[in-house]
Amino acid sequence: MAIALAEVSDSPLIQRGAILAIVGIAITAIVYGAVALIVKMDDVGLHLAKKPGAAAQRFGRRLVEAMPVILSVLANVGTLAMLWVGGGIILHGLHELGLHGPSDVAHAIQHAVEGVSGPLAGVTGWLTYAVASALAGLALGSVIALAVHAIQSRRGGKAAPAH
Repeated sequence: MAIALAEVSDSPLIQRGAILAIVGIAITAIVYGAVALIVKMDDVGLHLAKKPGAAAQRFGRRLVEAMPVILSVLANVGTLAMLWVGGGIILHGLHELGLHGPSDVAHAIQHAVEGVSGPLAGVTGWLTYAVASALAGLALGSVIALAVHAIQSRRGGKAAPAH
């Protein structure tokens, strides 16, 4: 959406809104379609495993066997992505609020890596900043988790009441 908005930022408001609505609907359909395929992959595998053909049965069994691996990879990649994105948002937000230190450190590390990476500077610099953002997200998440656990332990281990 951010890329689409950047591309149509000079367009009239109605046109911009229509384009962003179309892009939003398309992205939603693609994401939910991919999720639906992943969710139903084992069902498709079971269906194929019951077919009379040996090739279909073999392929069906492979789909079912692949599900734990695929879900594990998705869980790990998703966790890393959330740390990266969340950390990046925190670094950017702190910078915007006038606390430049954390963002400046991450950018300094990025530029140092770019300086020694030669023709791969763009890729290694981006990757370095992504890792720095993920570490910032992990650090902040750890502090929040420790605070929540400390508060819960002072309350006798009980979670806060739901409202």
